[in-house]
Formats: sequence, structure tokens, C-alpha cells
Amino acid sequence: MPSTATTSRALSGDPGSPGEPAQPAVPGTAAGPIVVPPGLAGVSVTDTSIGHVRGREGFYHYRQYSAVDLAERRTVEDVWHLLFSGELPDREQRAEFTARLAGYREVPAGVRDVLPAIAAAAPAPLDGLRTALSLAGAAQGMRPIWDLDEAARREDALRLCAQVPTLLTALHRLGQGEEPVPPRPDLSYAANYLFMLTGTEPRPVHARAIERYLVSTIDHGFNASTFTARVIASTGADVTACLVGAVGALSGPLHGGAPSRALDALDAIGTPDRIDAWVRERIERGERIMGFGHPVYRTEDPRSRLLRRTACELGGDLVEFATAVESRVLALLAELKPDREIHTNVEFYAGVVMELCGLPRTMFTPTFASSRVIGWSAHVLEQARDRKIIRPDARYVGTPPPQPLPEI
Repeated sequence: MPSTATTSRALSGDPGSPGEPAQPAVPGTAAGPIVVPPGLAGVSVTDTSIGHVRGREGFYHYRQYSAVDLAERRTVEDVWHLLFSGELPDREQRAEFTARLAGYREVPAGVRDVLPAIAAAAPAPLDGLRTALSLAGAAQGMRPIWDLDEAARREDALRLCAQVPTLLTALHRLGQGEEPVPPRPDLSYAANYLFMLTGTEPRPVHARAIERYLVSTIDHGFNASTFTARVIASTGADVTACLVGAVGALSGPLHGGAPSRALDALDAIGTPDRIDAWVRERIERGERIMGFGHPVYRTEDPRSRLLRRTACELGGDLVEFATAVESRVLALLAELKPDREIHTNVEFYAGVVMELCGLPRTMFTPTFASSRVIGWSAHVLEQARDRKIIRPDARYVGTPPPQPLPEI
């Protein structure tokens, strides 16, 4: 059996050290499955043309374009078209695609009627989304992707992605004792999201800031929720099932729940004179500081750079305080953890930007989901072309069998 490190390189096709030839993918042997690192760290499990994260460079991309460039210069609808169709739209394609998506934002009447009960049963909008999304798919007769052609799968994915913001904002408002706000087809994806959430047409600067955030989080490699969606897609299940499973994975605090927690840390610190004592105490106790560190990036998260610039454009006391906290956290981490590379991640400034644009903290992770659902769907469509179920193995480490059955 090869070592774990060697096996990881073999499975991923990673070249290993400089001068070492790339290792081909190695199948399991008759002696048993190949041992891989915990959490599949560093293991490439399939090919994709959707995007990739290059952690050591601090760079990630959608198709052939820098994701940060797209966030700075393009709309959600443009990037959605890119991930689903493989190309950025021209002006005519953009107008047609945007109008088509706007027409899909309304949820079926039967689903809309049940939303108050869902909101009452699941006060957290992301929890309610699992039920509402499942119901929306069933109400629209979505069938297993195994039985559909490419065009039909894409149509199902378009409809559900367009309806997720409507469902999330309705669940939030119902949970606050307010009536849902119907979508407006004349507003862009980001502006419409804020409108449905607050009931007020947003300032253009806020709509654009949230759009940058949404584009920057549409996809990010084979994270837990994306992989979950692809595993479900490999079974041939309908698009709804794939997205509901992905939402469940995203709900975990180690995946999508950090933006509000990073902002909670700023609240706990309170004033600039308390930064060092608060941060030092937590580092010395071995606690994680939300908004810092990433399992893939070994340099600053490029999304953090983008959202820092966005926050600074919005300005205000919160931004000044956040940049002061960031500076001291990084300095103290370098002092107290000199053997580790820890940098600011996307959650730190994501929370700041969303707060400044008027989003309640309970909607931070749901807002993340409203964009990531597009990336999940692109992966579902790609996985559906494979037609092979994902079925790995596991090492049994329990009591050696067969043991004699105990007498009763």
C-alpha cells in the first residue's frame, strides 16, 4: 500500500516535488481501496471546466476568467450565463437571459400559500429553504436528471435558482411578522434581492456592493456543499434534491455560517483599545477567530481583498474599526503563531459589507446561499453528463468479524 502522501498525489495527478513526474490516477487494487487523507484533502475526484481555486497563489476563476475581475466588472446574470452556457453573454444575449430569469422569480401559488407555515416551523430562513425548495421542485413536476436531456435539466436549474431569492426573502419577512414583497422584473438580480428583503428599492451603491459579493461567492471549487450536490446528481436524482442537499451542507457553521460570527467578534471587541487583549486571549486559548484562516488559501483570500475595497468605498466607522481589528489580528497571529500562515478570509469583510447595505445578520448565510445555488447548479449539470454514480469505499475499523453470536 503506498503512503498517504504518495496516494494523494497519485489520485490527484499532482506532480509532487519539483522534478518529480506527474502521477497518473491509480485505481483501487484487489487488496483493497487506496487510503486517502482525512476529508479528501488534496485529492482531485473528477475533472471540471467550471472553475478552480489556486490556493497558494491566492487566485480563483470561473471558466477562463478571474472571479474577482468578474465581480468587479460584470453582473450576476452575466456570470450565471457564463457558468451555465460556457461563455459570457453579449448585449443581446444579456438582455434575453436577464428577462428570462426575471420571469422565473415568482414561486408557484401552492408553495407561496404554505410559506407562512414553513416560516413558523423553521425560524431560520436557511432551514426553511430546505423545505420550501423541496416543495417548489415537487410543485413544478421536476423529474430525475437521469431521465432528462441537457435542455430540460438546465431549465429546471434556471427556475429553481431564480426562485431561491424569492423564497429566502419571503421566509425572512414572514418570520418578522411582515408580508413578503413580490419580485420586480425590472430590477437586476442583486437589486431585486434587496428590494424583496427590505421592501424599499435599494441605493445603487448598495445594490452594486451586494452584487460584487454575490458574484464573488457563486462558486469556489469542490467545497463541501458543491461536492454534496454532485454526489446527489450522480445518483440521477432531480435538480431539487441536489440543491436541497447542498443547502443542508452549507448550513453547517464550518462552511457557510461565519460572516455573522465575524461581525459578532467585532461587536464583542467593541472599541479599538480592547482589540489586543481580546484577540491575544483567544489566540492563547487556541480558539478560532472567525474571519481568519482558510483550508485552501495560503495567502490572502482574493475575495477578502475585493470586499475590503468594497467596504472602503461604502465607508463609515464600522469599516475603520474593521480594518483596525484586521491589522492587529494579523500582527498578533504572526507573533503568537509564527509557524502558521493565517490570513483574512472572505467572511470578515463579507459581514461588514452586508451590514452596511442593510442586511440583517440572520440573512448573511442565506444571502450566500442565494448566489452559491447558481454554482451548485452548474456543477449538477456538469455531473449529470457523467452518468456514473459516485460510490467510494470506507475502511472498516470496528471489531474484527465474524464474532460468535451471544446467547440470549
